[in-house]
Amino acid sequence: MKNFIIHFGAFLFLFFSSSRVYSQSYNDEKTSMANYLKRMYNNTPFEGVKVLESAEGNFFISVISLEKAKYTSQSTMMRVAQVKAQSQANTFFNGSTISSELIIKTTEEKPKELTSTKSPIETIETIRENSIGFVKSMELLTNFDIEDGKRMVLVYYKKLETKK
Repeated sequence: MKNFIIHFGAFLFLFFSSSRVYSQSYNDEKTSMANYLKRMYNNTPFEGVKVLESAEGNFFISVISLEKAKYTSQSTMMRVAQVKAQSQANTFFNGSTISSELIIKTTEEKPKELTSTKSPIETIETIRENSIGFVKSMELLTNFDIEDGKRMVLVYYKKLETKK
């Protein structure tokens, strides 16, 4: 009976000590990735999507920068950022259809005297992008202020599944 209690106590010790390590390392992983991305952004600002490769796996990130004054509330700004991040991710994972149209308008003015003719040219270029799909599991990793608090940068991420 004494042997059983010693083995059971050792088992409980190993079980609880190993479960704490896993939960703590996940938060440490997120914190170190957030700090790395802040340093990367402050060094060279960027927006859009990136794939980060690390020892813990591959991560997809979507970086959005929004002007705070445009939004009446924090929740509205956060929702807009989430939709933009998902839109960027959707375009990255599912592709998009891009159509382009170039319109050139010319008008000619003829003065009463035939000595000079004016031909103003107006060029209009329209580019449309459509993307259809759904990307799940995007999570806000971090957000921070830039430009003296006038803009907010929001970083969303998703862990990419490795193909075996």
